[in-house]
Amino acid sequence: MGIIAKLLGKAPQEETSRVGGMEDFMTLIRVYYQAVMAMQMGISNLAVLPDLRIFKQTLHVPTVNNKLGIGERKRCRTMLMDVYGMEENFFKEIDASIKRNCRNVNDIKNYLLMFQGFSQDLMMLMGNLMQWKFRMPSMFHKALRGMTAKTVHQIMTKNDWRDDNIRRTCVNIRQYQMRLGYSEAWMTEYVHRIVLLAKKEPKPKDMDEKK
Repeated sequence: MGIIAKLLGKAPQEETSRVGGMEDFMTLIRVYYQAVMAMQMGISNLAVLPDLRIFKQTLHVPTVNNKLGIGERKRCRTMLMDVYGMEENFFKEIDASIKRNCRNVNDIKNYLLMFQGFSQDLMMLMGNLMQWKFRMPSMFHKALRGMTAKTVHQIMTKNDWRDDNIRRTCVNIRQYQMRLGYSEAWMTEYVHRIVLLAKKEPKPKDMDEKK
């Protein structure tokens, strides 16, 4: 578990913890989504947004202009940019997607479930299609990004898949994409970042040796 995830979960930190792992990334992504929702829909009840509540209280993020979400969104975005190198367009697409799909508090749960399904199907299918390519050393990250972009494009455009499971998953991803409104460039950045972070995670053998 990463340091940020441990901090927000109030779990004891271990010596092997470090900032910038995959779990930290996913934790901050959830916080960012909830901060944007609070800001755009005028939500003031932190109980509706549990990750945002813990983030705000643990890091003592002040409320800006008496409106929840503004300061928290800025703080979380800064962390994602500084630690992971995420670019401005990545956040603009999230903001636009939430504005398009979430008009009231009742939409939040459905949106987050939809994004979870989209993310799980996308990562699973990318792993199946790229296989050994994902095992390339991190030093070849530019080549890996290019192959990731090519595979994302195939998922969004190719129809003559021989495997029925792959074809059905592609259909699901395209349906999610139409609802959420994310571009191929956004999907590529999201997948590529998670893959690079996964490469840095300690393997079970490494963890056993440290013990």
